[in-house]
Amino acid sequence: MSQLEAPLNPENLRTSTSVDALVSQAMLEVNQRIQTALQSDVVLINQMGHYIIGAGGKRLRPKLVLLSALAQGYEGNYHTNIAAIIEFIHTATLLHDDVVDSSSLRRGRETANTVWGNEAAVLVGDFLYSRSFEMMVEVGQMRVMEILSAATNTIAAGEVMQLMNIGEAEVTEARYMEVISAKTGKLFEAATQLGSVLAEADSEREHAMADYGARLGIAFQLIDDVLDYTADSDELGKNAGDDLVEGKPTLPLIYALQTVGQSECDEIRAALLAAQQSGQLSEERVQLVVKLVCQSGAIERTVEQAQQQVKLAIQALSCLPESKYKEALVSIAAASAQRRF
Repeated sequence: MSQLEAPLNPENLRTSTSVDALVSQAMLEVNQRIQTALQSDVVLINQMGHYIIGAGGKRLRPKLVLLSALAQGYEGNYHTNIAAIIEFIHTATLLHDDVVDSSSLRRGRETANTVWGNEAAVLVGDFLYSRSFEMMVEVGQMRVMEILSAATNTIAAGEVMQLMNIGEAEVTEARYMEVISAKTGKLFEAATQLGSVLAEADSEREHAMADYGARLGIAFQLIDDVLDYTADSDELGKNAGDDLVEGKPTLPLIYALQTVGQSECDEIRAALLAAQQSGQLSEERVQLVVKLVCQSGAIERTVEQAQQQVKLAIQALSCLPESKYKEALVSIAAASAQRRF
């Protein structure tokens, strides 16, 4: 059994196919809303918008909006609007992230900034952000705008915190968890919380659903951190080892620095510093650090942290009545720690 297959023993663990079947009709409407909102008189916006939106991906965040709302008995239509908004915000962050990180590959193909340049990628990301706020106004609920505007602000702050950590070997576990809670967990949190808002749930349930999303997002990011050290580029859909090359001290690296001997620790610190200064590392150096991290037990510790977040996320769902939608939310959480969704 590999590190990523450590058992969670969830009952009735569903595949992404069965989850997709529950929201297939609603997702058709979400995708239609996305296509409509992407339309612009500016040709480059159309080209780039369709390029990145059409690049695939699991559309996990939009599905969480739909499942959260449906699990709480929502019968209206605004859940598809909000699901599309969430996807637009997520896509905008990807465009900006790829510029900041100088990434060349995402979801198995060239990033938009590689194809069209950094300037165009940043500006089209801005377009998607502004379009998402236009779509929020259409929903006509101030609470929705409050949550989404706060989420976008928190995500941006998280990205700045991550930038400040580049090349820093002294980043603590607590500091790193704060970063990923902001930059990754917050949009997951908003997605599931908004299902409660639409369903007019009480504050206790709204808080529980927000907690579910936040913990799911953290688990998702932690496994992404693990895969950067253990998976190949084809599996990731991006270049393996990118986090290290970009000088990012993710949790596996933080744990490794707590465990390895002084000479190995010096090697990792030197690699982080070199990445910060030059933005690149030799393949030999990358492989050496990857080997040190994997031999240190850091991968297993990070997976355990992800699994703990999953367990807490599933516990938060106790606020929901039993339904096929709740089962889907449970299965998504359980599968996330094994990256089977």
